[in-house]
Amino acid sequence: MNAPTDKSITIIGAGLAGCLLAILLTRQGWRIELYERRGDPRIKGYEGGRSINLALAERGRHALEQAGALDEVMRHAVMMRGRMVHPQAGAPQLLRYGRNDSEVIWSIHRADLNLTLLRLAEEAGARIHFHRRLHTVDFKARYARFIDDRDDQPHDIRFDSLIGADGAGSALRSEMIRWGGFEETTEFLDHSYKELEIPPGPDGSFQIEPNALHIWPRGRYMCIALPNDEGTFTVTLFLPNEAAPGHPEEPSFATVRSGAEAAALFREQFPDALPLIPDLKADWERHPPGLLGTLRLDRWHLDDRAVLIGDAAHAMVPFHGQGMNCAFEDCIALAAHVASCSDLSRAFTAYASERKPNAAAIQRMALDNYIEMRDLVDDPAFLLQRELERVLQTRHPERFVPHYTMVTFMRIPYATALLRTDIQRRILEEATRGLESLAGLDWHAVDLAVLTRLTPLAATR
Repeated sequence: MNAPTDKSITIIGAGLAGCLLAILLTRQGWRIELYERRGDPRIKGYEGGRSINLALAERGRHALEQAGALDEVMRHAVMMRGRMVHPQAGAPQLLRYGRNDSEVIWSIHRADLNLTLLRLAEEAGARIHFHRRLHTVDFKARYARFIDDRDDQPHDIRFDSLIGADGAGSALRSEMIRWGGFEETTEFLDHSYKELEIPPGPDGSFQIEPNALHIWPRGRYMCIALPNDEGTFTVTLFLPNEAAPGHPEEPSFATVRSGAEAAALFREQFPDALPLIPDLKADWERHPPGLLGTLRLDRWHLDDRAVLIGDAAHAMVPFHGQGMNCAFEDCIALAAHVASCSDLSRAFTAYASERKPNAAAIQRMALDNYIEMRDLVDDPAFLLQRELERVLQTRHPERFVPHYTMVTFMRIPYATALLRTDIQRRILEEATRGLESLAGLDWHAVDLAVLTRLTPLAATR
């Protein structure tokens, strides 16, 4: 479909997904109007935005390449080869994500990425309107009102179609639900988070290994740190909101409230991290804990009048580092359907049909990965299964593809990755049950299980 020159698409939210989609659609010939509630970060500095697990993987890299933005973005990215696990006792250990440096993920600061995509969207021809918070939408009349929070002045527009890229707290989604009776559920995790920072060393260098995602797993809670290109680390502590029943001594946000209490927690549980975070007490008291939840909707669009992408449609917990990558895949899919369908209603329907099952799959995998990261990365049974996984990957490279490889280094549908992951997990658990090493493994039975239960998987990079 060639975009009609007399019609426009209005995108709500000039964050990562909104800007990327604006680039893609503008290049198809659409007039794109992009509305953002915040001010222009190029004038007043970047404000807001979370950096939890802002890790760029193959899916996101592919989307950025399609938009012509990859080379510039990668100048600000830091390679992460694997998880650097910090036990309570003993030296840290690197658990690689892949077999070599062709299978890595990249840490990118949200502000750097957003600023780059904003500029590229404008250069592509999108018009960006800052200080425009969506207030109300009349879908029948195709009328929307925005408010400038600096002076409370309204700004009214007529629109042809709206796309909601305005995040987990989407104002457009709220208006769609109010108008169309959508069913919405949000399942909040019983954990929340606090963000801290490891500054550079005196000479401006990284204070700990830069090419890794650092994890301090402690059972029901954990701490992670991701590198930024200016030599800092974004540190995130995940704690239960309340202690588990019968365990009042367990750290939680109900018991660790002050900066001094946070420092005591780090002194006991993360002693190697504490000296690296000089502003821990002040940062702890400056910001309230952030909520973590999974958003599910029964519908993502309202005929040709509105459609949702990214966190506005399917917010997820951040423990697989796929939120941004999934949103970028949404952009690619939506742009492709807009280009190929004769009208936007059909395009939005086809997009939702393609992406909803995959969003549901990565939402579940993100929840599963939290349990793995906090509870299992230093568990002997889990480590033995990972050892067998690596062997089976070598013995059956076309059939036994590790979960993390499918999700992070390939672009197969998330739903396919989830299905195969469940089968592979059962094979690993059955094969290693009761074993302390691979010495007693029944290799014939394991090979037979792989050959009969897993079909060859075509690589999609």
